[in-house]
Amino acid sequence: MSGFQLMGIFDDEGAVIAAIKAAQEQRLRIVEVYTPYAVHGLDRVLGLKRSRLALVCLIAGAMGAIIKLWFEFWTMAIDWPVDVGGKPWNSLPAFVPVTFEVMVLFAGLFTVGALLIVSRLWPGKQAKLVHPQITNDRFALVIEESDAAFDVARVRRLLESHGAVEVTERLAEEVPA
Repeated sequence: MSGFQLMGIFDDEGAVIAAIKAAQEQRLRIVEVYTPYAVHGLDRVLGLKRSRLALVCLIAGAMGAIIKLWFEFWTMAIDWPVDVGGKPWNSLPAFVPVTFEVMVLFAGLFTVGALLIVSRLWPGKQAKLVHPQITNDRFALVIEESDAAFDVARVRRLLESHGAVEVTERLAEEVPA
């Protein structure tokens, strides 16, 4: 593969979704879609899998609750038992409010951390934009040459017929990470 790509720039989210559907019908290889905001239904059109962040959130929350319950039980009943008004040392109802707060804290922190790691959005990372207006009001669809029968003129016409205001050619090495 030469890594040759065509990038269509669109004004409207409806136009880019229509272009994606048309490209899929012609079995073109869609590399990436850039949008300035979340587009409802784009994940279904592209056939992306469901995010596993909800599972990360559930596991982190459960882990936080278990660790907190163990720590509070160990502190109150084993390490430093203090008789407070004749109440039992291992009173579970007394642990519930703080356990909930720690569960929410763990779930939130781990979910945000997992999102940043998976998205490779660590602090200080410089954004490399494919087009200056992508973060403002433009949408981009990148199609890569998939075989020797790739016809640049046909793909260009396809993108322009679905409302592309600009179509540019580039090599895959020019694509930002």
